[in-house]
Amino acid sequence: MKLVRFGNPGAEKPGLIDDQGRLRDLSNIIADVTPGTLSHSALKNLAAISPSALPLVTGEPRLGVPIAGVGKFIAIGLNYADHAAEANLPLPSEPIVFQKAITSLSGPNDDVVLPKGSTKSDWEVELGIVIGTQASYVDRADALAHVAGYCIVNDVSEREYQMERGGTWDKGKGCDTFGPVGPWLVTTDEITDPQALGVWLDVNGQRMQAGNTRTMIFDCAEIVSYVSRFMTLMPGDVIATGTPPGVGMGKKPAAIYLKPGDVMTLGIEGLGTQRQQTREWSPPTGPWT
Repeated sequence: MKLVRFGNPGAEKPGLIDDQGRLRDLSNIIADVTPGTLSHSALKNLAAISPSALPLVTGEPRLGVPIAGVGKFIAIGLNYADHAAEANLPLPSEPIVFQKAITSLSGPNDDVVLPKGSTKSDWEVELGIVIGTQASYVDRADALAHVAGYCIVNDVSEREYQMERGGTWDKGKGCDTFGPVGPWLVTTDEITDPQALGVWLDVNGQRMQAGNTRTMIFDCAEIVSYVSRFMTLMPGDVIATGTPPGVGMGKKPAAIYLKPGDVMTLGIEGLGTQRQQTREWSPPTGPWT
């Protein structure tokens, strides 16, 4: 299944995408796509519903983050060898784990807001893992059984804040709107091998990133198992698994960074596409998710 949330920020309704790519309204079946709807039994019940029995949603409503109530937004750094090389950083011997602020979450096509004074905001297309059942100290062999599905994440990053301001990476990763997720959550029955997915990102129509999840240093099973040794993973937690090469800071002969009005378009095989336009910061008017 492809589960979505659609509508204005803070007032999203649950839905799914049918076999013809049309949006269907699930709000008469479930109140929202929440951590409680991501268990194996809950997903099995939803999968038993005929999409044709659900109301068809007309028009092109805004899409929000496909899971409400995300508890943790975890990310893995330098998980593609060629991305580590372009960043001029050594290959990690263990996964690099950091967290993006929950307030960075935004819909897949919402504007990305450049922080006040930012000059080094950058893009990172990533495969996202969505946890479906609680995971603590899980073995690698059992890790993917705790996954509800996969999604696209744009791990937008302010490189000055991340690299030049001391301390952890979190300051450059957790800015408001720096975590577009979606357009939908694709359940594991549709993604039989998460290590065989093409990944790409364009800026203003120019291809910047192109890769495949098979070149990850640490695969999805290892990531879930590893992270579960340090924190209990809960239903609805999202893990961004790292980015292939082609980020702005690695461009030669000079780095390229986002400026107001730039358009990022990105996608992962089987998981849809995102599109964000960047804009200058202005005082927030409400929730983004």
